[in-house]
Amino acid sequence: MVSNDDARARLLELADRRQISLSKLSLMLGKNPSYLQQFVRKGSPRKLEEEDRGMLARFFGVEEEELGRSKENSYGGDGRSGGEWVLVPRLSIGASAGPGAMANGELVFDTMRFSDRWLRSLGLQPGNLSTIAVRGDLMEPTLRHGDEILVDRTLRSLRDGIHVLRLDDTLLVKRVDTSRSGVLVLLSDNPAYPPLECKLKDVELVGRVVWKGGPI
Repeated sequence: MVSNDDARARLLELADRRQISLSKLSLMLGKNPSYLQQFVRKGSPRKLEEEDRGMLARFFGVEEEELGRSKENSYGGDGRSGGEWVLVPRLSIGASAGPGAMANGELVFDTMRFSDRWLRSLGLQPGNLSTIAVRGDLMEPTLRHGDEILVDRTLRSLRDGIHVLRLDDTLLVKRVDTSRSGVLVLLSDNPAYPPLECKLKDVELVGRVVWKGGPI
């Protein structure tokens, strides 16, 4: 078992790698925003509660021992170990498939569990993923209002496909056409909406949509 100091250092390292604050992680656990700050900075609590430690391990895709759990008491064989499942953060912002949603913040309010093996079979790195909800009807029938989309934030060159983008501080989910030099054409799957042309420099690529889920 790692020491409490090592567990705190490892938590900081994992949070920095995922680029998520301790306050957001605390809220994800259902605790007050200063919970993990106090654990890391002041040693209070002395060690993480078992449920919190397990949730953080699954969120980061690591073994619980790295966050201070003794090996003989770690989960095994029930699908909850960090090596088998990954908790991908759900962000409170929505990607607009309609008039446009303002991207004022990216608060983690929940998680979705995915198979680590399945994600990696698709060439996806768990640490670069998040899910957000679709707002509006612009991408129907492909994406409907309320659908949850899995977004891969890995830095890549822009290519055709469905992406989440920021345009004038507005978060959009659009099909992208990169065939025209210097111009990006943002397409809607709903024929009621015309294409939107914009300059490449005016668009910030957030990530590529790699999966969707939603109610039947």
